[in-house]
Amino acid sequence: MIHHFEVDGVPAVFAHRAGRLSAGLVFRVGQADETLARTGITHLVEHLALHRQGVADYHFNGATGSLHTHFHLDGSEQDVSSFLLGVCQSLAQLPMDRLETEKAILRTEETGRSTGPAEAMGLWRYGAQGHGLVSYPEWGITGLGPQEVQQWADTWFTRGNAALWVAGERVPAGLRLPLRAGARMPVPAATSALPTTPAYFNGGTGQVLFDAVLPHGAATSLYASGLERELFRTLRQEGGYSYTATAGCAHRGDGWSVVTALADALPEQQDAVLGGFIDVLARLEAVGLAQHDLDSIRSRADEAHLLPDADAERLHRYAADLLSGLPLRSVEELRAELWAATAQDVHAIARQAPAAGLLRVPLGRRADWAGYTAAPTTSTSAVAGRRHRSRAKDGPDLVISSEGVSLVDAEGALTVRYDSCAAMLSWPDGGRRLIGTDGIALELEPGCFAVDVQSLATVDAAVPAAAVVRMPARGARPAPNAGAAVGASAATVPATGAAQPFGRGQRFALAALTAVTWLWGAIAVFMVLGEAGQPGVGAADWAVVGFTWVIEAALVWSVIKRRRRRSRAAAPSPR
Repeated sequence: MIHHFEVDGVPAVFAHRAGRLSAGLVFRVGQADETLARTGITHLVEHLALHRQGVADYHFNGATGSLHTHFHLDGSEQDVSSFLLGVCQSLAQLPMDRLETEKAILRTEETGRSTGPAEAMGLWRYGAQGHGLVSYPEWGITGLGPQEVQQWADTWFTRGNAALWVAGERVPAGLRLPLRAGARMPVPAATSALPTTPAYFNGGTGQVLFDAVLPHGAATSLYASGLERELFRTLRQEGGYSYTATAGCAHRGDGWSVVTALADALPEQQDAVLGGFIDVLARLEAVGLAQHDLDSIRSRADEAHLLPDADAERLHRYAADLLSGLPLRSVEELRAELWAATAQDVHAIARQAPAAGLLRVPLGRRADWAGYTAAPTTSTSAVAGRRHRSRAKDGPDLVISSEGVSLVDAEGALTVRYDSCAAMLSWPDGGRRLIGTDGIALELEPGCFAVDVQSLATVDAAVPAAAVVRMPARGARPAPNAGAAVGASAATVPATGAAQPFGRGQRFALAALTAVTWLWGAIAVFMVLGEAGQPGVGAADWAVVGFTWVIEAALVWSVIKRRRRRSRAAAPSPR
């Protein structure tokens, strides 16, 4: 059984387990509570709070997720008491002498972090806010100062926003949790960057990804397990197209769950995997799970509830549910819900899944043939303002107004309005990246447009100060042609190392070479014309002139193509 009690006003839960003692302090704060311009602040607080623990003989750690931050350990009663007391004391007065060091550690940690399904899909479903922030780097930590970091800790890491769990033979005597007073924080409302579903987008080369937001409950969990079984059977066992074919279900904290599925593929088998993946979704939508498959999946899921330490193993999730205001259920209640879900209930979820789905298909593939709509990569409108021409041929024009900024070309517009600007990354060399809350982003490199300094200054003045992120100097200044990075590329395209279009000196040299080349051809024509009618001048001479012009035209065309390639290489990849 799970027992409820309090420690210094913090709600706590305890489950008996022989031997090992474990404990954790959970706070209802995570990445989804941040803004894009301050991404990473919760993770930074977590690191600072753990610093004073130093090197210990017991195992401890911290974790920052989308909705919760968790400090936990395994150790003796004295270890547990000392660790939790130390974390609470550190949160009250974070060691700001470690601020820059921990920032550097977080940047190093980020370079080695792999991108999972949630990170790949979040931005496209939710935009550059809330649950979509898991898709972005922790840009915000660069400009965070001591006062702002401590204020975040004082607001979110409070006893009203915390829950304690303890699993072991007893609760340690003398346990203290001296946290500041504060309010319980609600789970952030889910946003949407998708005008319609089902939707798809292009990304990556080795996986097909799918997610769907579905009602939380046993039927959805069983559907996720059934989807995994069918994908594995179809794509690996029968087709031999995939090595990994899996699916899972995660509670979003607001009464909805996100079912996520993926299947990997070699380049030559991507079409087969995509087709097989969609076929599995359609088959489950049409006929549901076979009863024998459902019974097998249910029995396997129920095994976890029958383990001797089942309550102890789920305490951290139980504490998170307590903080999120969700129903707190016993093992018996969970088992009853699991066995009450019928094949018809699971089929009802299977019918909802494709319509609510978001699909990532490999680059170069489409899914409109299966009824999926391409997720937007452009804005629905442009701002009305002063237009500044692109310096690159066929490049978009820059439009700056009192409402926002747009990049406009024949294919559409990318627009970020100031009142919905999630972040503006600002580099010392004048480069800017504006990202809207809908995930649309654009690159603004002054050298790419015929724009005056005063117009650019109006952009800096109009973007809310809270959305500005001061970036460190970059080694090589990129000068993108299109100036646009949309959606997922806004989170992944680096700000350095981009190819450069031809510089002024190179352009002058190419112009001079081209002029001399054409002049030489013209002189050859005039020489032949001047000698026309003279003995020995005939078709052979004109053939030489024609051949010369062909060579010159090929040379000039190759220069033009090279210039266009360099301009395209300088632009961030579109999503």
